[in-house]
Amino acid sequence: MTGSQESPSFRLAYVPGVTPAKWVRIWNERLPGIPLTLTQVPAPHTDGVLRAGEADAAFVRLPVDRTYFSAIPLYTETTVVVVPKDHLITAADEVTLADLADEVLFHPLDDVFDWAAPPGEPAFERPATTPDAVELVAANVGLLVVPQSLARLYHRKDLTYRPVVDAPQSSVALAWPEEATTDLVEDFIGIVRGRTVNSSRGRTPAQSTMEKPQGKQAEQSSGGGRSKQGARKPGTTASGAARAAGGNPRARAQSGKPAAKRGRPRRRS
Repeated sequence: MTGSQESPSFRLAYVPGVTPAKWVRIWNERLPGIPLTLTQVPAPHTDGVLRAGEADAAFVRLPVDRTYFSAIPLYTETTVVVVPKDHLITAADEVTLADLADEVLFHPLDDVFDWAAPPGEPAFERPATTPDAVELVAANVGLLVVPQSLARLYHRKDLTYRPVVDAPQSSVALAWPEEATTDLVEDFIGIVRGRTVNSSRGRTPAQSTMEKPQGKQAEQSSGGGRSKQGARKPGTTASGAARAAGGNPRARAQSGKPAAKRGRPRRRS
């Protein structure tokens, strides 16, 4: 096949900590003929991957260049500090940055937080990656502040974590080059936003009811408006209508005259 004849596919990148499985499952159910390929990309590299056209869209950590990318914020994560299980911090349910002031904190090169001034005591070196920093925490030589999803992703039995209530937070978004907003990108946006099949881009929502009649037709069909004098009320039978007007309908039909009014019986002399 030539390039223009290749079957369409959707390439989705995602940063560590994001779990795209539920969106991928919905994609496969709705678009079974269009394969979706997943690629995990370190957070600092997502910008380059999208600009190079190596992915159609990506789950990224904000911020991104909004002059080039469109982005839909999805959620903001809790920030935690990863510590050994026997560390003093584990006695608390949550901590503050002030509680970490005397602790050695690792600041890996792929840190998702853009610290103006990293808290704690500086480490002897900057680990290359977050997993490398986790290994150093397990060696009991320092602590690490990360989004909760990364603490779970790189979980070890000898480590635990606690929320840091006043630390910066990381927000996750779906991003793509604005000039490359294809139909497939729109389809995936619809999935991420929770649209149903009928409300997705390019599909006409199914009409659940027929159009309502207009004008006099609507008035007649709904029974609205003022009824004409002598019109039969809904649910009233012919005989009932006659009785409401007075007299016996059968007698009137036979004689052609209104039924006589009943009075007091005459006394015989």
